[in-house]
Amino acid sequence: MDVPETVTRALADRDVTGKRCLEAGAGVGNATAGLLDAGAEHVYAVSNDRRDAVRVRERLGDDERVTLLEADLRAIPLPDDSMECITAHALFNVLPNDATTAIAEELGRVAAAGAELVVDEYDPIPPESPVRQLFAVENAAAELANARPALTFYPVEGLRRLFAGNGWERIRERTILEPVPWTEGHLTAHVAEVRGYAQQLPDPLGQPLITEAERLAKTTVSRDEGRMYSVALRLSE
Repeated sequence: MDVPETVTRALADRDVTGKRCLEAGAGVGNATAGLLDAGAEHVYAVSNDRRDAVRVRERLGDDERVTLLEADLRAIPLPDDSMECITAHALFNVLPNDATTAIAEELGRVAAAGAELVVDEYDPIPPESPVRQLFAVENAAAELANARPALTFYPVEGLRRLFAGNGWERIRERTILEPVPWTEGHLTAHVAEVRGYAQQLPDPLGQPLITEAERLAKTTVSRDEGRMYSVALRLSE
């Protein structure tokens, strides 16, 4: 099973063998695949995006060790104290600020005493970076269309404090990718996101955002910068 190197690095020092695990924000199932590869007994992959759920099903097929749950992470359909390991791989950067506290509380609810949580995220990129500027255009388009940003990048201290307030104790922090390769494909995908938001806006608002996003992607082409980190925590017993 193909597992991204960032997931493998994040889980390399964690023992998930025989454990009941939760992938919070399944995306395309990268962490689910990593947990299974590392010996998890069962993985509950939670996603509120129907397209991602379809991709996870296609990727993992009929593996009996996986249960796919289409649900909001603020209301996970699992019992209290039932998960022994939880992963959140590149989840928080796509969450609005007003959802993070509720999700942290819900992850604490489903976690058993002594459970481990592995959160992998991107450090904020310097504001002068053209990649950061492209993300700013995407956020501007999203704010105008939906009244909330598309992307938020949290420093490791911010997420550590968020979970510390919900009973989680830090085990370790490590870099799992540095620099981060923002390829032409990545930048093109973000331009497509800008177009999607801009199509919901009147032309005088939307078209300049598309033009600026295309300019930034064209002049940048690709860039290696920033850091992806992993923080592991344990729920107090």
